[in-house]
Amino acid sequence: MAASDRGAQDSILEPLCFPEHPETSPCPAALDRPCPAALDCPSSEPLVCLFCPESLPSHQKDVLLKHLLLQHKLVIADVKLIADLPQYLLHWKGRLLEQPVEDFCSVIRTNSQGPVEKQEHYYLLCDVLPEDRVLREKLQQKRLEEVLEQQQREREDTTFHRPCMFCNDEFTGNRSSLLNHMAKEHSFSIGLPDNIVYCNQFLDTLQNKLDSLQCLYCEKTFRDKTTLKDHMRKKSHRRINSNNREYDRFYIINYLELGKTWEEVQSEDDRELVDDGDDDWSDWHAHPVSAVCLFCEHQSETMDLICSHMKDAHSFDLHRLKIDLSLHFYQQVKLVNFIRREIHQSRCYGCERRFESRQEVLQHLTTEGHVMKLPEMSTWNQPQYYFPTYENDALLCTLSDSDGEDDDGVPVIAEDISNLRTLKQNSVLNQLLKNRGTCS
Repeated sequence: MAASDRGAQDSILEPLCFPEHPETSPCPAALDRPCPAALDCPSSEPLVCLFCPESLPSHQKDVLLKHLLLQHKLVIADVKLIADLPQYLLHWKGRLLEQPVEDFCSVIRTNSQGPVEKQEHYYLLCDVLPEDRVLREKLQQKRLEEVLEQQQREREDTTFHRPCMFCNDEFTGNRSSLLNHMAKEHSFSIGLPDNIVYCNQFLDTLQNKLDSLQCLYCEKTFRDKTTLKDHMRKKSHRRINSNNREYDRFYIINYLELGKTWEEVQSEDDRELVDDGDDDWSDWHAHPVSAVCLFCEHQSETMDLICSHMKDAHSFDLHRLKIDLSLHFYQQVKLVNFIRREIHQSRCYGCERRFESRQEVLQHLTTEGHVMKLPEMSTWNQPQYYFPTYENDALLCTLSDSDGEDDDGVPVIAEDISNLRTLKQNSVLNQLLKNRGTCS
């Protein structure tokens, strides 16, 4: 099985977490986090006025907001963060039939120093009101669930059929075949397939720009296809413009956190969470994170202990593999994540046979002697296995290079550095950011 096919079929939708302690249950998945930032997605539902029978098509949002301001003196705060504006308006239309607007909105008085007859009252509807906050979160949670379901359908879709935008080759099956082809053969990448949703619409958008003789990066228009092609090649413009908000709805990262775009998530720094005035680190070691065995739930606090356990209990010698295969740090990372994913998928990584449960595959590994039987390195030495299968996998943090020697012979390329940041922080979000609009 090709590595790209394997990744397309066995991608894990939600991040996994080990239990922080053996006796506790696993951490909640990332799907239970705050709701995603809203994006302008098409809707067939009309936009209704909160006070009168006026209604408009969903694409005339600005017209309705202007109507609310001029005719009813009402302003809705942070409209761009509302995932489903039609449903939001329907909710508040019903509530304003029950109670006066002053019960829900902040009142802003203009010209407060002037004569009373020249003063006007405006109303601000915002998420300071708990009911409004809950409503926005519910709508965005629903949007996130819909987007994740759509992404999963695209991952599993085998009816994808589309020609390449840059050559005459056609691709049928999984979308990853086309995306990987464009990245490898034409140095054009819109990111990893698993980071993308509404892929067909995304490709339609890009194709329309090319058909209109428009550069995908600088968005200038040219007189013919030959000139456009030469421009994109010579200027290294075979990439999309990451500042174009039109593309945001096609990346999962833009749906993950309430009120934050991918740029805002990227600009955050963990140091901001540190309180400079509090130097009390007494609880730092209160709950040590232990490394978990690749095959069972056993945990140990050091690399030597967990390696000894895997060798004694499962006949798996990670240290020996590192030496025999001359694995540097990044290859060890990918091997660990590969084995973790195969075991999670209840599949033997040695012969690719699937089983009904984790216990069955572990028994098979032992009885068939496949514990130390690895597939060809090309199968697991892939960029996709930079992703931690388990977000809090402490085993990754204990890996090392060669025994006490400098690994000067191993080149450190840009991809390694960007993915190392992902690994060290155990953050899928940062990896998505690195792949947005860059070659994977």
